[in-house]
Amino acid sequence: MAFVRHNALLLIVLAGLVLSIAMGLRHGFGLFMEPLSSELGWGRGVFAFALALQNLVWGLSQPFTGALADRFGAAKIIIVGGILYALGLLLMGLSTSALGMALSAGLLIGLGLSGTTFSVILGAVGRAVAPEKRSMAMGIVSAAGSFGQFAMLPGTLGLIEWLGWAAALIAMAAIAALIIPLGAMLRDKPTTKTASDLSLKDALNEAAGQKGFWLLCLGFFVCGFQVVFIAVHLPGYLFDNGLAVQVGTTVLALIGLFNVFGTYIAGWMGGIWSKPRLLTWLYLLRGVVISAFLFLPLSAISAYAFGIIIGVLWLSTVPLTNGIVASVFGVRHLSMLGGIVFLFHQLGSFMGVWLGGYLYDLTGNYNTVWQIAIVLSVVAAALHWFISEKPLERSPSTVMTS
Repeated sequence: MAFVRHNALLLIVLAGLVLSIAMGLRHGFGLFMEPLSSELGWGRGVFAFALALQNLVWGLSQPFTGALADRFGAAKIIIVGGILYALGLLLMGLSTSALGMALSAGLLIGLGLSGTTFSVILGAVGRAVAPEKRSMAMGIVSAAGSFGQFAMLPGTLGLIEWLGWAAALIAMAAIAALIIPLGAMLRDKPTTKTASDLSLKDALNEAAGQKGFWLLCLGFFVCGFQVVFIAVHLPGYLFDNGLAVQVGTTVLALIGLFNVFGTYIAGWMGGIWSKPRLLTWLYLLRGVVISAFLFLPLSAISAYAFGIIIGVLWLSTVPLTNGIVASVFGVRHLSMLGGIVFLFHQLGSFMGVWLGGYLYDLTGNYNTVWQIAIVLSVVAAALHWFISEKPLERSPSTVMTS
């Protein structure tokens, strides 16, 4: 950590704590599907739609919260996001109708996540450290978010077993409120504007004209589809196949734990090797791991092995993807441009979690969605092969692709 100044080190620590809480709480939402749906007499599609809406709102609002963070600094956005997140969890615990669940779990938490997660947080980190250490710093903060997923998941299950799902959500709202003082302590400042900087409109036009930017967006769609489908529906898939609910919880915890190593290693490797090529191999490996999980005999051991391996590959895409955006376009509008890329991630998340619930209610199984996830791995691998991370020369003839 000697590569950063003291204030940058403090920012990284605070950013890691915020991301750890925000992602740790979110990672346990899949544990609520079965008890909530059973008690309220819903099919899985109702809760799945609320979480799908959450991901959609999160993605649609992310470019705007990112642009505000670029202009006013991340701290103010994190504080507002923390308030919305805590309020959403509180109302989610009090909801007894599909509309109430959609407004709380979907709208409010989606808005809260847009202000407390990757685009805003990594934008602040990207502005705080030197370019040659940016990928590593993003990997460290992303790893902190992954540790939150591991550390908080058993606690979430414990709260559900101790208090019931409704009171557990209210307790989680109190935990989410910790984001507010952490955000207030985070002293991120927007990059000082220079005469050579592009305006927001010009930055949008520049990115829109780069083929590689759209390839990156499409690739991140696949990431969102896969990880959110697995995070929400894997416990139910395992339970349907005769494994105890604790097995699903342990698998999600293993994903969070090994994601710590995966995101850190990805950030480190991204500072040495080509980020687009690393992403190509990462998506191919995801497809292989999912295929093996489906075609080999299912047991608690195979489920744990799946959690470990897919965990290493889980959010390793994040520091690499955001690192490409920073390398190509610079950091002046990093949160906003990263937010646009993340929008596609959330569109994929919406499709993954909603399609999982819809097709399950329709067919009684997840087979088709698993197959789609495998095909999409190959598509994403091919897309990233044609992306370059070379810094953009600001001329009309410049292209992002090689």
